[in-house]
Amino acid sequence: MGERSAADEARICELTALVTGAASERGIGRGVALRLAREGRPLALLDLGADGLAEAAEQARAAGSPSVATAQADISDEASVGAAVAAVDDAAVAPIGTLVSCAGIANPTPFLELTSADFLRTLSINTLGTFHLAQRVLPRMLQQGLGRIVAMSSTAAQDGGGNFSTSAYAASKAGVEGLIRGLAKEVAGTGVTTAAIAPANIDTDIMGGRLEGERREQFVARTPVGRLGTVEELAELVAFLVGPHGGFTTGATYNLNGGLRVG
Repeated sequence: MGERSAADEARICELTALVTGAASERGIGRGVALRLAREGRPLALLDLGADGLAEAAEQARAAGSPSVATAQADISDEASVGAAVAAVDDAAVAPIGTLVSCAGIANPTPFLELTSADFLRTLSINTLGTFHLAQRVLPRMLQQGLGRIVAMSSTAAQDGGGNFSTSAYAASKAGVEGLIRGLAKEVAGTGVTTAAIAPANIDTDIMGGRLEGERREQFVARTPVGRLGTVEELAELVAFLVGPHGGFTTGATYNLNGGLRVG
């Protein structure tokens, strides 16, 4: 392929951004969707919860998105993902050009108490789910010569976890990072880029509830910058990576952890 121009990269803002995990009111997926909506990006939102999706879509339209398509999907199921992506692709005003894979689950079960079913469920949602989504949207991205794929990893992929999740979760997120790196090499030069983000101690609903009280103080105390991260900060990083100036970075994992892990 020839050298790409700024105009080539700018087309990404006209294409639909598919965001998963947007149903949770204080979740990363919701924050990313609203951040991209403020740029006037057309959106497609996927999650399991119908009520949460409807609320997210309403908020995204109010924030400035010209088009918001929604669909329920179990990302661990290939057929469910295929049907949902086809549905939002048909409903969207523009083809899908961006995937931000935020949906996932935690798993705090100690290693010796894990069953094969527990382990496989964690991998099926966190790792295989990202694979299903990326494989479904990639052909269109390659056809149009432009695309952005960003997936949520975790600091647990690098340090083994232990705060909220343990070995099964760490393995699933390490798989996400490996997938992102491998895919980056396979599609290099096509106009499609990939990235993983590895957050830690983000101020959102964790393990089904807010991080508050003494537990919150403990997490703040162990974070070198002296506070928790925000969903808005994470969404700003996503906005860069999936924007017109994100075309020269691919295959990297971006740590967003307040200094908990450096290097």
